[in-house]
Amino acid sequence: MGRGQAETLDEKHQRWLEAYVVRACRVEEHSLASDWDALVELTRMKINVRVHNGEARIRYELPPEEVVESAAARLRPILMDKEDCFHMKALAALGYIFRASPQDAKWIQAARTEWRTRVSPSTREESGYWVMVADTATGEDHDLDAHRLAWAWIYGDVVHHDPERRKEGDPFGLLDRFRAAVPLVAWAMVGTIELLNYIRALSEAGLLQLRQGVFDEQVALKSTVWEETAEIYYAPVGTEPPSLASSPMPAGWLPLSKATDLSIFRHRFAGSLVHQERSPSMTELPSPEEVEAARSPKGGYSRAQLAAWGVPWPPPKGGRTSRPSDGRPHTTTAHRRRPCPVQPRPTLRRRRSTSADPRQRGRTRSPCPAPLLVPDRSPAEADTRPHANCRPPYVL
Repeated sequence: MGRGQAETLDEKHQRWLEAYVVRACRVEEHSLASDWDALVELTRMKINVRVHNGEARIRYELPPEEVVESAAARLRPILMDKEDCFHMKALAALGYIFRASPQDAKWIQAARTEWRTRVSPSTREESGYWVMVADTATGEDHDLDAHRLAWAWIYGDVVHHDPERRKEGDPFGLLDRFRAAVPLVAWAMVGTIELLNYIRALSEAGLLQLRQGVFDEQVALKSTVWEETAEIYYAPVGTEPPSLASSPMPAGWLPLSKATDLSIFRHRFAGSLVHQERSPSMTELPSPEEVEAARSPKGGYSRAQLAAWGVPWPPPKGGRTSRPSDGRPHTTTAHRRRPCPVQPRPTLRRRRSTSADPRQRGRTRSPCPAPLLVPDRSPAEADTRPHANCRPPYVL
């Protein structure tokens, strides 16, 4: 679409679907979704009851709050009607594209109904349960349904600090708010991934044309420890920076090498800004004999020799050099180095490489179950509510 041109209806719906795919893939990569059966189990309001000596006790086993909190943060744009990746916008886009297909239109309508019932129930009864509390000291009574308790946790405790939500949910405590939020977050994840797989199936069948590679975008980091090849240049503060990553370096910029004096990168508040790692190929430490043999006639060591041992240059002054237990030369006393009057400004050029990240396909689940009341000592499970607003999984 060119500048100044109005967006067509088809372009808008494609934009919504592509935004949804990217965000839903990030939800799919969350650790809670790694065990599909366990995630589906969290959507059920299961209450374990144990009766002992005439006293009933209720037990809940829920994931760590931090895990559910991060899942809620990933889901939040899908729950917001102002976002392009809003769940109902994706369903509206599919409904428009496949309006002439009765089979797809029926599935989309069922998915829309179920999402509204589970994520935005219109009555307290549809939310599953509600909690009543009484303050014996003040005589105040409060009651709140599970859906509003869940949103009090999401918008009062997690992604926002909404004062109205906090005021409404405060009499019930954090535990009740979190307990209500877990099934909502889990079900929203299940519904999100189901719709994502439905869109995948349509795309693979050639029935839906989305931007190439949208399913293969990197949406989450698998590891936060990595190494990459780079060209590093540095210059005094005030030197003209390069205009583009691909343009030649202006005058005054020098490449970082083993011979570079890293002390020039020292900041009086932040300390050393650039550190030289010991080479991974150096698996053995120098022996005491090697340390002594490497001494210069004046009793010191060359810059290259210290770099080979993983010792920074220049070494601290003011003490006798010896070999500690790790085998590296060091000084027994330290001194405070004067800060460099002109602080250099490093710049980094990176060479990127991308690889396809195949995703698991064909996930389905059983129809959404109702809350269960389960005796703690018995494997028998009894449904306390009929299976309402449920739909079978769709297989293309």
